[in-house]
Amino acid sequence: MDSKIISKAKPLKGEITVAADKSISHRAVIFSALARGESVIRNLLEAEDIQSTCRCMKNLGVDIQERNSTLLIKGRGLQGLKEPDRILDCGNSGTTIRLLTGVLSAQPFFSVLAGDHSLNQRPMRRVIEPLQLMGAELQGRQGGNYPPLAIRGRKLKGISYLSPVASAQVKTAILLAGLNAEGITAIMEPEKSRDHSENMLAAMGASIQVDGLGIQLQPGQELSALEFLVPGDISAAAFFLVAATIVPGSELKICDIGVNPTRTGIIEVLQQMGANIKLENQRTIGGEMMADIIVTASELKGVKIEGEIIPRLIDELPILAVAMAVAEEESEVREAGELRIKETDRIAAICNELGKMGVAITELEDGFRIKGKQQSPQGVKVDSHGDHRIAMSLAVAGLIAEGETTIGNAGAVNISFPSFWDTLENISR
Repeated sequence: MDSKIISKAKPLKGEITVAADKSISHRAVIFSALARGESVIRNLLEAEDIQSTCRCMKNLGVDIQERNSTLLIKGRGLQGLKEPDRILDCGNSGTTIRLLTGVLSAQPFFSVLAGDHSLNQRPMRRVIEPLQLMGAELQGRQGGNYPPLAIRGRKLKGISYLSPVASAQVKTAILLAGLNAEGITAIMEPEKSRDHSENMLAAMGASIQVDGLGIQLQPGQELSALEFLVPGDISAAAFFLVAATIVPGSELKICDIGVNPTRTGIIEVLQQMGANIKLENQRTIGGEMMADIIVTASELKGVKIEGEIIPRLIDELPILAVAMAVAEEESEVREAGELRIKETDRIAAICNELGKMGVAITELEDGFRIKGKQQSPQGVKVDSHGDHRIAMSLAVAGLIAEGETTIGNAGAVNISFPSFWDTLENISR
């Protein structure tokens, strides 16, 4: 799909589910491959990024079978992976390459990780540096900063690491390496990043302790196979949370969403802006909190966000920009420079494309500033820059734009939410 045309929407009504959680899906596959026994994963995200992770694990000798949308993974244990006979292709998935760098650094063989053109331009140094401190032997382009990454696995030593960034990918890569290291691995974060890895490792029997911003992992404990139910991804739900908030007359129920406290920054900020969002049917399954979310249309006011909340909504900032565009008064996002090293430079992309639609948005080095409600966005030709979250954010902006909005490279949604266009059409008829 090269382009998609979006028209101004009628009130959004109904009950929907969204794509399964991408972060949890990646981790369930990788951790199950390292466990003893057969794990069962239900509601795994069916998207290109997860297929990349599954393909890499199969090339490392892991038996993965799919039956009726359920994945069965026969784990090989912490030291049971096999040397691959080909380059491990991570596609467009930053999570795949960063987490597998941690896994493979401690395996007793040689491997090479690479991705598509976009992934091979994404920096890896913040993962590489702590792994090298553990004794990992890694090489890549420009001093190891860019893929392809060549890894000669070896015995690693646990470290105490003060992370300069709050990043779940960095944290998880270190923990995965630490499972096979000698001695305790300790990590301290500047702010709390999403903690799916800690939850999953604890549930699978790892010797892991979490105390505020600190984590300690004692190696030598084999992981036990589990049965997983992957919740709906709040990052995918975010597009519909904003859509139902800003399209007048809307009322939407989004079912079975993961509401892990490290991921709910989007709900907190929208409520702070005045959005009418309620959580119902809250429960905990496999260590992860889930709920149904009810959202109705409401008037929004401007907000400034920075600091500790940024890691809890980094992926949702492009769609928050759309909400800010229709809010009363000015909004500002700061300390979000990480957005520049995602699938595309998301700060530049969202500022450029919303600017085409007439939104008064100013690009800042580490975020953006938006003067809300200057005028309704105008339907024009925009482009996703090949980024799934930019594509979906522009689609939501198109729901309130005057005239037709044509989104180029609309097929990018397949990276994380292949059914996005169908779901959007079903509730906007």
